[in-house]
Amino acid sequence: MPDTPLRRTNLLAVVTGASSGIGYELARCCAQRGYDLVIAADEPQIEIAAAQLRDAGTEVTALLADLSTPDGVGQVCDALDGRRVDVLCANAGRGLGHAFLDQDFADIQRVVETNVTGTLHMLHRVGQMMRAQREGRILITGSIAGFVPGTCQAVYNATKAFLDSFSYALRHELKDSGVSVTCLMPGATETDFFERADLLDTRLGQQKKADPAEVARIGFDAMMRGEGEAVPGWQNKLRAAIAMVTPADVLAGQHRRMAEPQAPEDEPPAP
Repeated sequence: MPDTPLRRTNLLAVVTGASSGIGYELARCCAQRGYDLVIAADEPQIEIAAAQLRDAGTEVTALLADLSTPDGVGQVCDALDGRRVDVLCANAGRGLGHAFLDQDFADIQRVVETNVTGTLHMLHRVGQMMRAQREGRILITGSIAGFVPGTCQAVYNATKAFLDSFSYALRHELKDSGVSVTCLMPGATETDFFERADLLDTRLGQQKKADPAEVARIGFDAMMRGEGEAVPGWQNKLRAAIAMVTPADVLAGQHRRMAEPQAPEDEPPAP
């Protein structure tokens, strides 16, 4: 009698930027669907996230890796140890507030290298694996910020515009390959992002934000259905639609009012 091939049971998901926020919740979504996990982030909290995920019975490999660098991306790929990857959630990202010329260029470079260069590197390496195996699902965390010129957040919004655009192009390049690409485009979400980006003293930082668990669930479900995009929440869908028909100059002015630092109440506003 010929050997019967064994059905795969240990599916594997890679989630970057998984120490907190949307990335952690995406990892939880994967764990709840029975995926083993390789998770990575550039902060020690990744070990706490891994312990919480293991408590639910999930096999987790956690990596403290700088995903803005080739070495960091290489750490993640080396940790795969030849296993096939079924899901990639490319979620690692950094924000940066304040006016472009007032920012430190090293911080600017870190945002670009994390959000764009490192993300592309990870997508390139894991995407090639998925194409070779003719199966896989990719979720890229973009943003509705990519539809708006980001005055006082110019570099961050531009990186998200890149990712939003790139995801659609990659999706169509991989058409009929067995690999799907989905872009998750959330609005403001209750994560550490605003603190790390020094945006707490802005209207953006102070406004009500979405639940990261709900945002992640919507993105994960869209990825599993093979859809091209996921924009969580009707308000974000409306904002995205308005941005498509509003002149860029108007959008830039509106964004400045939301993202520029607010003067303390006991100080007169700047002229």
